[in-house]
Amino acid sequence: MQFRRSRRDEPEINLIPLIDVLLVVLIFLMVTTTYARFSELQINLPEAKGDSAKEAPLQINVGVDQHGAYSINDAAAAGASVDLLVEALQAAAGGEKDPVVVISADAQTTHQAVIRVMDAARRAGYPRVTFVTQSTDGGN
Repeated sequence: MQFRRSRRDEPEINLIPLIDVLLVVLIFLMVTTTYARFSELQINLPEAKGDSAKEAPLQINVGVDQHGAYSINDAAAAGASVDLLVEALQAAAGGEKDPVVVISADAQTTHQAVIRVMDAARRAGYPRVTFVTQSTDGGN
């Protein structure tokens, strides 16, 4: 009987396959990566001097509530027909050639009520129409 302890070899970790795998991953990343060049072209932008606007254009504020009632520059409009709105817009413009019509419509108003204001502005010869909105805090 032998009671002497046999000597066992320590297990070795072979690093060569690990290095091979890491080199393949490194080569893959180098080949698939695109490098952006931000300064490929040297561009000198031209300079221009323009006249600043001497005065802001006249704004006609048209309000539409949820029931379809109109107000022009905080004064109630006489009626809801397009012809009456044309007359009210022209009176509010007071001879101004190209005013901006600003429509502030309630979120619950009908689409037709807003279209009436847009049609009245077109018939009065005021093509510049814009809308007032409010931003939401959700950011979605």
